[in-house]
Amino acid sequence: MRVWLLVDPEIPVPPRLYGGIERVVDLLARALDRRGHRVTVFAHPDSTVPCERVAWPGHSSGSSAATLANARALLARLAGECREELVVHSFARLAYLAPLLPRDIATVQTYERRITPRSVWLGHLLSRGRLQLTACSGSCAASGDVVGRWHVVYNNVELEKYDFREVSDNAPLMFLGRVERIKGPQHAIEVARRTGRRLVLAGNLPEHGPDVEWAQALVRDAAPHVDYVGPVDDARKNALLGEAAALLMPIDWEEPFGIVMAEALACGTPVLGFRRGSVPEVVEHGRTGFVCEDVEAMVRAVARIPEISRATCRASAERRFGADVIAADYEAVYRAALAAHDARAGGMV
Repeated sequence: MRVWLLVDPEIPVPPRLYGGIERVVDLLARALDRRGHRVTVFAHPDSTVPCERVAWPGHSSGSSAATLANARALLARLAGECREELVVHSFARLAYLAPLLPRDIATVQTYERRITPRSVWLGHLLSRGRLQLTACSGSCAASGDVVGRWHVVYNNVELEKYDFREVSDNAPLMFLGRVERIKGPQHAIEVARRTGRRLVLAGNLPEHGPDVEWAQALVRDAAPHVDYVGPVDDARKNALLGEAAALLMPIDWEEPFGIVMAEALACGTPVLGFRRGSVPEVVEHGRTGFVCEDVEAMVRAVARIPEISRATCRASAERRFGADVIAADYEAVYRAALAAHDARAGGMV
């Protein structure tokens, strides 16, 4: 197959620091290339994926003019292209695909955020039902599953970047994420306080919005056994996750995936998370961690961490979130998109 992968234009693929979707697309592009497909990535001009790259002319997803310029660039690239075995797969805004949807092209739209049902309806109508829709979790898909052909495809993890480790009984707990209320760092601190365990707190402090002063105070006033280490790069993330007894994921929102959970499992580190968003899908309760209803339940779960086999956690990451596993899942979606395209071409749709 020939696969065109579209990404929003703000961050290069792969990202230098933060950029979850860009990381997912980088791994997918490399895996598809290894599997013999011809891959083209439409992204930020500084992208360095080892396949064909097309730089978007517009650099802001929030700009209508930039979005229009990028959609036009995609259409221009399509002119004269053979469309046989071509799949256009967007991780970007649906607006980029909009001019293509009425045409005879196999298309896939992936959602990594909470879904707006209106955009799903629009894509379905413009494509006359041929657009294939994917989401990074069942929880995410449920937020927009109003019409169309939906597939759940989890996010991937670069397993080679994460070292499996065994740890001592006094290893610290870990929180890794943006220091915002919805991410639950305050709950992680409370769990650490009540269990008497050391907590390593890593992540960006917000620079704008209502949580700025709250986050600064939370870090400043954290108990002595809480170590705030700030934002971390991939190497530091690997070290910290691998040294942790467990990752705490006490989220207060419906997080679509939470790739840090898969990264922790790749290190062999169990995950303790609240029953929100994708946590019950990623965490196999009692095997790779514990799904908790509240802080009280998470406090009890900390005492059960030794019940979890770290080797089982690593095996789960390999089996469910490896780059080639996810590439194979997307190949199945591409085949469905091509079948819908062929049916339309044959007058069956």
